[in-house]
Amino acid sequence: MQGRGEEDFEEPKALSDVEIVEEVRAGRIQMFETLMRRYNQRVYRLARAVLRSDSEAEDVAQEAWVRAWAHLDQWEGRASFSTWLCRIALHEAWARRRREARVEPLEIEKGGERSMREPVAPASDADGTVYGSEVRSLLEEAVEALPENYRTVFVLRQVEELSTQETARCLEISEDAVKVRLHRARAALQRQLLERAGPGIRQAFPFLGARCDRMAANVMGRITAQAAPASS
Repeated sequence: MQGRGEEDFEEPKALSDVEIVEEVRAGRIQMFETLMRRYNQRVYRLARAVLRSDSEAEDVAQEAWVRAWAHLDQWEGRASFSTWLCRIALHEAWARRRREARVEPLEIEKGGERSMREPVAPASDADGTVYGSEVRSLLEEAVEALPENYRTVFVLRQVEELSTQETARCLEISEDAVKVRLHRARAALQRQLLERAGPGIRQAFPFLGARCDRMAANVMGRITAQAAPASS
């Protein structure tokens, strides 16, 4: 797929996952790319939720796709293709983490957790603002600090917007467990975001300088106008 951008790819949206899989099984191998374009981000995000590393998540996502291709004949349709694919990605990510735990020394940060984050350079939006990217980075860091069982549920439910039922099927847990973990993840994120904001929260919604001057001038002008007849 090298040399082709997203803008060059036209997905046959009318085809369902089942229909595309059947096309691939029938020999139209190029149709497999349609599935990749459809679920690449989900697979990557799920791997990233387990491994907390961009490069490792990309490697695992690639391996998951290759494994899905190699075992495509084993998908029988009892679960949706995306659910089956997510399970493959999860098992690949867990296997990678177990291997690394055996061969790599732990890098301990404050709090005793292993650091797998890569430095992220500040990015500006198209209009030159950085506020949106800063908020996103703050949220990503808070999500990364969650325990894995909360993090994976949060990514699937909130980021990928999967239903409770589909999330439960992907993770092979009960729907009640999904609801409990999501509730706890949200509560933990609220605490973390407020703690990370710290005294800076007092700087939110500023109304100073020229804006304050303009309002003061407008209000005083109106007051002065209303008071003038009474004093005359």
